[in-house]
Amino acid sequence: MKPEHESLRIADAVNEHCPWSGKPIAADSLTLYGGAVVGFCNPDCRDKFDTAIRAFENALQARRVESAGLHQ
Repeated sequence: MKPEHESLRIADAVNEHCPWSGKPIAADSLTLYGGAVVGFCNPDCRDKFDTAIRAFENALQARRVESAGLHQ
């Protein structure tokens, strides 16, 4: 099975420049976010973004659970 990143196309990216570095995006450095293809200048920037998004999503979920008075 192909990793998710390999099936994405640079032509579908919503941006032309890496949000971390400002450099042009690369075809091997794409990810999906909110249903859109987002490009980065290299796989390290892409992976840094993916890690940050997971951390934020986990923190938001923990806050929702805490606010609801539930425990995971």
